[in-house]
Amino acid sequence: MKTRAAVLWGPTQHFEIEELELDEPKEGELLIKLAATGLCHSDWYFATGDSPGRYPIVAGHEGAGIVEKIGPGVTDFRPGDHVLLTFIPPCGKCRWCLSGIPVLCDRGANVTIGAQLDGTFRLHTQDGQDVGQFAMIGCFSEWTVAPIDAVVKIDPDIPLDKACLVSCAVPTGAGAAMFRAGVRPGDTVAVIGVGGVGMNAVQGAMLAGAVRVIAVDRVPWKLEKAREFGATHTIDVNREDVVQRIMEITDGVGCDKVLLTLDHVKPEHVGLATQVTRKAGRTVIVGASGRGMDHIAVTPREFMLLAKEIVGTIFGHSNPKVDIPRFFDLYRAGKLKLDELVTKTYSLDQINEGYCDVIEGRVIRGVLLFDH
Repeated sequence: MKTRAAVLWGPTQHFEIEELELDEPKEGELLIKLAATGLCHSDWYFATGDSPGRYPIVAGHEGAGIVEKIGPGVTDFRPGDHVLLTFIPPCGKCRWCLSGIPVLCDRGANVTIGAQLDGTFRLHTQDGQDVGQFAMIGCFSEWTVAPIDAVVKIDPDIPLDKACLVSCAVPTGAGAAMFRAGVRPGDTVAVIGVGGVGMNAVQGAMLAGAVRVIAVDRVPWKLEKAREFGATHTIDVNREDVVQRIMEITDGVGCDKVLLTLDHVKPEHVGLATQVTRKAGRTVIVGASGRGMDHIAVTPREFMLLAKEIVGTIFGHSNPKVDIPRFFDLYRAGKLKLDELVTKTYSLDQINEGYCDVIEGRVIRGVLLFDH
C-alpha cells in the first residue's frame, strides 16, 4: 500500500514529503493508521545529524493511532484497537528487561538504523530503495507497520491527539521526576527547561509530593505556563542569576532534586545543576546532547564530601506497558494535564513549520494531525 510520510534524506534540517510503499505486516507486527504524532526534539536530531543513523529515514516516535490489520501470530491486538507506539520494543528477556528497566533493552541499540526486528525494511521509495523507520515505528507517516512489542493498547475514550503525548513527553518528564529522581513528599525540585518534557517534569514532581517546584527557562510565556502545571517559583535566566535565586529560595541549602530537561544539555548546564543541588541531592540528565557535548567538568572532591549524585535517564525510567495506563488513569482523575500541553497542531505538510516553532520556543508541544 502507499503512505505519505516525512522523509529525511540526510542531516539537511528539512523533511521531504514523499509517497512511499509500505509492506504488509509480517509475523508479530501491526499495520496502524496514525491519527496524531507529537513533534519531539529527539526526532530533530536526525535532521541536524546529532543522532547518528541511517538515511533515508522516517522519524517520529510519539504516535497514536488505530490498528488496521494484524500480522500472522498476533493474538493480543485486533483491528480497531486504539494504540500508542513507543520508541523501544522491549524483548522481555535481556538483563535490562528482567531488571525492570525495559527502556534499556538491548534492542535499543538498533533503533536509529530503521530496520524491523528481522533486519528488513517495511518502507520503500517508488524505485525500491529501503527507507528506515526510527525506533521501528516511524510515526511521521500516515500509516506505519510496527512490532507488537512497541505498541501499547489504550482505551478508546482517550482523544488520540492528546494521547500521543503519553508515548514520550509525559513518561519522559513525569517519569524522570517520579521514578529516576525519586522525588518524595516535601522535596524541593528545580526543573531546568520547561518545554514538552520539562512541563511534565513539573507536574510529575508535584504528583510525587514536592512542596516547591522551581521552573527555570529563558522564555517568559513558558514560565507563566509552568505555574499552571504546578510550579511554585519561576526563574527567567535572562533576568536573574539562577544559582543566586535558587539559593535564596532554599535558604542556602539547594534543591533535593534537579532535572535537566533542556533540548540540548551542555556541560555548563550540568555544572549549574550540581551547584544548586543540596548535599546528598540528585541531578538527573533528561535532555539529550548534540555532537561535541561529550565532557562535563565536575569537582570530584565536592561529590565525595557532599555525596551528590549525577544520573541519566531515558523515557524517565518508565515502563511503557505498566506506566502508560497509569498516566491515563491520572489524566482521567484530573491529576495530570494533557490537553494543556498541546500548543499548536499541524498537518503532515506543515512539519517543517512545526519544527521551526519547536526550535524557536513557540510551543510546549506541537502535534501532527493526519487527515485520512
